[in-house]
Amino acid sequence: MGKSYPNVNEDYKKAVEKAKKKLRGLIAEKNCAPIMLRLAWHSAGTYDVKTKTGGPFGTMRYPAELAHGANNGLDIALRLLEPIKEQFPVLSYADFYQLAGVVAVEVTGGPEIPFHPGREDKPEPPPEGRLPDATKGSDHLRDVFGHMGLSDQDIVALSGGHTLGRCHKERSGFEGPWTFNPLIFDNSYFKELLSGEKDGLLQLPSDKTLLSDPVFRPLVDKYAADEDAFFVDYAEAHLKLSELGFAEAC
Repeated sequence: MGKSYPNVNEDYKKAVEKAKKKLRGLIAEKNCAPIMLRLAWHSAGTYDVKTKTGGPFGTMRYPAELAHGANNGLDIALRLLEPIKEQFPVLSYADFYQLAGVVAVEVTGGPEIPFHPGREDKPEPPPEGRLPDATKGSDHLRDVFGHMGLSDQDIVALSGGHTLGRCHKERSGFEGPWTFNPLIFDNSYFKELLSGEKDGLLQLPSDKTLLSDPVFRPLVDKYAADEDAFFVDYAEAHLKLSELGFAEAC
C-alpha cells in the first residue's frame, strides 16, 4: 500500500528545486553537510507514534527546542540556512530542513533519497528527551527508535550516517570523527567499527552496542562488506525518518 502525499502546486515544486540548488552550493562551499544532516535527523526524531506529536514539522526554529541538550550547536545550521530560506517564503520550514538533510547526503556521495514536499509547520515544539543518548546501549536505542516507529534495521542503517561529521566536546562531551573522511558518505563507519578503536577516531557507547547486540551485529557486518546494501537500507530508513507523522497522516 503506497503512501498518500498532499498535493502541492507547481510554484511550490519549482521553489523546492531552486532551493535544492542553493543548498547544494551552500553545503559544498561551507562543508556543512554533517550539521545539516544532524538538523534534519533531530527535527524528525522527536516523533512519537503513540501520541502523534513531535516530528519533522519545522519546530527546531523555536528557541525552546533549539535549547534541548541534544541540539547543542544546531543554531549554527539555522544561521547558515536562514538566508536561503528567506528567498523561498513559500516553503515550509518543515520541508526546508528535511530537504537540507537529503541534499547533505547527496552532496557527500551518499544515496539519492526521495523527497516529498507538503509538510506543514507546527506551532508547538516537542518535549525534551526524545532523542538518542550516545552513552546508552541497545535497550535505549530500541526504546527511542521504537517510539518513532522505526525498526532494528533502521537503527543500524541510520547509525551509518555517522560516517559524516564529528563530535565536538563543547556540544556533546565527546570529541572526534568516526571516520578518516568525515565529509564523504560511504560505509566507512561500519568498517572502522569492526576494525576496533584507533587513535583519532571516535566510538561512542551507542556505536559499540551495535557490535555486541545479536540482531544489530549481522547488519554491521553486512554493511561493512557491501556498501550498495547499506545505501539501499539507509535511503529507506532516512526516508522513513524524514516522513514520520507526515505521509501517514495524509
